[in-house]
Amino acid sequence: MLVTDAGLVVYFSVTGLGLIPPELAFADYADPRMVAWNWSFLWLDAIVSATGLASLVLLRRGSPTGAPLMLVSLVLTSASGLMAIAFWTLRGDFSPLWWAPNLYLLVFPLPAVVRLVRRGGLQPGHLAEPTGRA
Repeated sequence: MLVTDAGLVVYFSVTGLGLIPPELAFADYADPRMVAWNWSFLWLDAIVSATGLASLVLLRRGSPTGAPLMLVSLVLTSASGLMAIAFWTLRGDFSPLWWAPNLYLLVFPLPAVVRLVRRGGLQPGHLAEPTGRA
């Protein structure tokens, strides 16, 4: 989760600085509508990163608010990936370079979301260590 949240910050930093080489960019990367579409994710992904990083700090400190905040972050992460995949699907545009990270954003949160929901929240350290409860 830490790597994902930091990765979103890095992605928008790299994008904002124009450091993505054109040959690695998605289709129509310079089209103003595509630029607007890409940047429309900034606020969602900023909230994802902020809630994710905050939840990790809170869980490390033993705060009971860490797990619910983590759930919010994970659900928003998955939604962000789903929105991008849906867009690329509607366009009929398949590029493994851009689908892979968005499929990752869609899928990686799901096991943790299931665990958080089943347990009604988690205590610090329990996300990675099953307790045997279902």
